[in-house]
Amino acid sequence: MTQPLYQSEISHLRLLFRGKVRDIYDCGNELLLVATDRLSAFDVVFPTPIPGKGEILTQMSLFWFEKMKGILPNHLSEKPVKSLFKDPKEVSLYEKRSMLVKKTRALTVEAVARGYLAGSGWNDYKETEKSGFPKVCGVSLPKGLKEAQKLPEPIFTPSTKAPQGTHDENITFEEAVKIIGRELLERVKEATLKIYSDAARYAEKRGILIADTKFEFGLFNNELILIDEVLTPDSSRFWPKNDYRVGLSPPSYDKQFVRDYLNATGWNKKPPAPELPGEIVKKTAEKYFEAFRQLTGKSKI
Repeated sequence: MTQPLYQSEISHLRLLFRGKVRDIYDCGNELLLVATDRLSAFDVVFPTPIPGKGEILTQMSLFWFEKMKGILPNHLSEKPVKSLFKDPKEVSLYEKRSMLVKKTRALTVEAVARGYLAGSGWNDYKETEKSGFPKVCGVSLPKGLKEAQKLPEPIFTPSTKAPQGTHDENITFEEAVKIIGRELLERVKEATLKIYSDAARYAEKRGILIADTKFEFGLFNNELILIDEVLTPDSSRFWPKNDYRVGLSPPSYDKQFVRDYLNATGWNKKPPAPELPGEIVKKTAEKYFEAFRQLTGKSKI
């Protein structure tokens, strides 16, 4: 694991955009996605990096891209990341935390797969259950389900792709149809549920329940492909199988640990974000790595 990287500086490449946690560079027909160790919570970027986070997110995504390429092609370039650098120090710093990808037309709808009732899905369910017809994002579900309960079958719930600094908004299938069209959305739904189901079966054997996850898709030469990051602690809700209990929200392998700490401090969830204590940083890094270790079977990044 390299030293924590809060912000990338690659002088010979043109920086296109700094996101909450990733920096994106223009490489001609391709893009370089650099996952830094920045942490974002409540849509605010924190000044304290989480050591190893960027490398873990990248390596986990690469693991899943390889595993799922039989279901759907992805945006990864055939060229290695290190081909962009001449300095061995830059290779060491950026190779494990970067992906060289094809330029695609990203869809303006994000795809969420839910296998358990949690988060905004649980909130939606509780609210609509009052009417006697419980739903999550317009998908009808049985009455009497409890928090964290496994759904009869995984469901597809699209969301809008919100501008930076704002939340994605859950929408119904028909609302998503108006944005990208029915035929394309049906293909996205099919791919989403297939990838999620295969990943959930695999992860459960490794001791992790994937409660829900978010995918992004794009078009490359009019072909639907999987893009962005895949099945990481930043895009998914991972629960330890041994701690799972229906009716209780299990501890997760993601930044919920940080959110819980921040809620306890009384922070108003507005910039500027406070520095995170060393113990919180350490435990958060450990949670990211434990998810990586269990899912990939690797003892180091």
